[in-house]
Amino acid sequence: MSASTTTVGHDEVVALKTVALYGGLREPVKVSCSTLGERLDASSQTASRRLQRLESAGLLDRDVVGDGQWVTVTDAGERRLRAEYADYRRLFEGEAGLSLSGTVTSGMGEGRHYIQLSGYHEQFVERLGYEPFPGTLNVELSEAAVRARAGLDSVEGVPIDGWEDEERTFGPATCYAAEVRVDGESFAPVHVIVPERTHHDEDQLELIAPARLRDELGLDDDDEVRVYVTDAERADESAPATEASGAGGSA
Repeated sequence: MSASTTTVGHDEVVALKTVALYGGLREPVKVSCSTLGERLDASSQTASRRLQRLESAGLLDRDVVGDGQWVTVTDAGERRLRAEYADYRRLFEGEAGLSLSGTVTSGMGEGRHYIQLSGYHEQFVERLGYEPFPGTLNVELSEAAVRARAGLDSVEGVPIDGWEDEERTFGPATCYAAEVRVDGESFAPVHVIVPERTHHDEDQLELIAPARLRDELGLDDDDEVRVYVTDAERADESAPATEASGAGGSA
């Protein structure tokens, strides 16, 4: 069963956190349902059902043996826990953003094509408040940033609707407000664009902006940058957006 067809609620996330606290975030740990049930103030049967749901959702791996089970938090499970962590940071530390580090890399040129498609382009102008340069800045995230990327789930984004023409269907995406920082300089507005369907792995970040970021910040491949992501507001639902400046360049 895939994660999309399995409901994982608060109780399952608490069970996942408990397994991680037992050490299951780094290696398989042996857990009995009776012990886990006591920790969760639930019956053994309830604890077992929660583990089963977590396994079905792809957040946990289980190997059932005669006197218990060996369990491990999967990469997807770790991302879910990191999203919870980001929420608590915002709650108690006032952290309203997410900082991701990585290096500039050359993309495959697909961003230029998709950004110029009218179905997307019109929404970018209307909802982001500027006309994006026809291209993206691609950032390969550091190992720590790949793990922290799960915090995007706790950041407000601007939805970009899917659409279709006579030949094919184009999927939706989400844009997150960002600022790119390098060597004491910064550029904004920028948006991290996350398509619902993408060929990129979790270690790749695509950025769009009203100007060519490589020119604005003097960037070359392998340069280190930091992308600071914050809550985004739709330009068409906030104060009237000013006309985007006609900055040239590419992202």
